Amino acid sequence: MKKRSLAIAILSTALLVSSGCSNSASSAKARQSEDGRIKVSFWHGMSGIGGELIKKISDDYNKSQKKYYVDAIFQGTYEESLTKLKTVGSTPEAPTLIQVQEIGTKYMIESGFAQPVQDFIDKEKFDVSQWEPNILNYYTINGKLNSLPFNSSNPILVYNKDKFKAAGLDPANPPKTYNEIKAAAKKLTNDAKNEKGFAILIYGWFIEQLLANQQADFVDNGNGRDAVATKSLLSSEANLGIFNWLGDMNKEGTLGNYGRKWDDLRAAFASGKVAMYMDSTAGISTVLKDSKFEVGTGFLPTPDGKQPNGVIIGGASLWTMKSVAEDEKQGAWDFMKYVTKPSVQAEWAAGTGYFPITKAAQNEPVLKDVYAKKPQFLTAVKQLQSTKSGKSTAGALISVFPEVRLETATAIEQLYTGKDAKSVVDDLTKKVDKLIQDDNKVNQKK
Repeated sequence: MKKRSLAIAILSTALLVSSGCSNSASSAKARQSEDGRIKVSFWHGMSGIGGELIKKISDDYNKSQKKYYVDAIFQGTYEESLTKLKTVGSTPEAPTLIQVQEIGTKYMIESGFAQPVQDFIDKEKFDVSQWEPNILNYYTINGKLNSLPFNSSNPILVYNKDKFKAAGLDPANPPKTYNEIKAAAKKLTNDAKNEKGFAILIYGWFIEQLLANQQADFVDNGNGRDAVATKSLLSSEANLGIFNWLGDMNKEGTLGNYGRKWDDLRAAFASGKVAMYMDSTAGISTVLKDSKFEVGTGFLPTPDGKQPNGVIIGGASLWTMKSVAEDEKQGAWDFMKYVTKPSVQAEWAAGTGYFPITKAAQNEPVLKDVYAKKPQFLTAVKQLQSTKSGKSTAGALISVFPEVRLETATAIEQLYTGKDAKSVVDDLTKKVDKLIQDDNKVNQKK
């Protein structure tokens, strides 16, 4: 039913666009707040600490000036929010700003809903050199920045320093290669206590990251950035190497399987059931709070003899809708500039663990204090700053990424049941290629 409802929503949107339904921005009237200010409707998908900070940042902005009023509205998960957008995206009822997960980038561009943030940057000749280039890289296509990175993260290795010491491993020197992780995992596994040496969340994002760290593209045509991707590159030696690595540890009994939920894997680490795992930087605050031992962090591993190439930005960005009134768009741009102020970015990064997009934020006292007390946060910052700019680390552009990630997760599960790595990779390649090619056929008919 969910797929059918989503299909109906997409079809409805397509009909609105194709029939010229356009209460265009020129005819749209700016919405107003109760006190008569221009209202910027901001849809976001963050609950918990992130949601609380979004509200605080919005409230602080509203107090800082009297022309615009940002109304931050939680819309559920990223998927739920995007589904809602598909029914109003081409109308004046669309939100002024919406937070969209990074893998929704190609959809947002193709939908025609959004006004690129580059338009505002060019009009104002705004200096973007103050922003982290490796964060902007993901959302920049053909030299145009489409959206403003907001909550940005990348994956890192997390490990239990106490267990390292007990196993005779150097707690100040985490494993850097696949074979080093395999060797350490053997020493850290305790079958009697059902404690595993290493684990990875069953999540396609990590496969994408491990490929990028080898300078391997996920799809053809420059990772879908030079031209529309026509097939995946998952049959590569780089990807087969990842699945062989995980498969070997699974057979050796040193790899833990904690499913697809972040909370389950983090709980296993905090309780001492697994000694090393890969996490998003966004989860480090929770891990540090819940763990009763010293936590270490390291860069993402590579195959032996391969220098780290770097990682892809995860998280989400802010998109301005084309169909709303021009005054609202200007309000959205004014709010985006406020959000990127060093002090605001420092507050956001210190509270959530996400990256500050503005380089100067790292010199703000609140963030310097957090980094001094929690140096584990700095690992991700250093990894990002050492990332080599290129198509692989810019990330793949495909519209069917949510479906592809689900297929990849299923492939990892099949590997854990004992299926041969090459068979798993071959099957995954066929399924992902079909998803991409079917999507291309649909787009060609539009």
